[in-house]
Amino acid sequence: MRVRLPEERPAEPPTGFKIAHPMLSQDGTRAGFTGVSLGGALPYGVLDEARCVYGLRHRAPHRRCDCGFHCVHDRTAAEAMLCTAEHRAAVLLEVTVLGAYIRFEQGFRYARQRVRTATVGPCACGAVAVALADAGWGRPGWRGLAAACAGCVRRRTAVSLATFARLGGEGLRVRAGGGAGPADGAGVSEGLGVSELVAEAALLQARLDWFQSQLGRLGGF
Repeated sequence: MRVRLPEERPAEPPTGFKIAHPMLSQDGTRAGFTGVSLGGALPYGVLDEARCVYGLRHRAPHRRCDCGFHCVHDRTAAEAMLCTAEHRAAVLLEVTVLGAYIRFEQGFRYARQRVRTATVGPCACGAVAVALADAGWGRPGWRGLAAACAGCVRRRTAVSLATFARLGGEGLRVRAGGGAGPADGAGVSEGLGVSELVAEAALLQARLDWFQSQLGRLGGF
């Protein structure tokens, strides 16, 4: 006899938290994310549908498979995963759980999701991030990104937090979560306010300073 799981019909879609790596498409026109464990091979968009990582044709989440998006109920539990060495460059996501889902004690496995907010940690040097820059790894057609301050961007491929939000679309909000120095990058969304323009200016100034230093070496200025 097959055991039927109890069904839920919530008035509003549940909210969950997870960590992921930010990604930029090869042509620089799309932003997305990729998981840190089982789903790491399949980058996904801000609003996307889960696919079986094993290439099976069933719909996710299947009861006899590990497929589907995963998240936890508690923000603190997701933040704790950022403490491990292999996940330090990941970002914290707040997501809306859409479609069919399977509830577990600590979270959900589910069919569709919308990423509402991405919180970017500090640059590797400890300063507040103003951009997401090429992290030196990727997936076919996608570059992995990591938090970068204005001084560490230099000539790497990079996008400001506001630009990443715009490329992701679907109302995505991207904010700088912490680090040494002014937190002017907090609360970045698709539109450019004062804090977003400050972050954009810092990124441009850092690149200009780097190019001027290179010109000085070549021309003896």
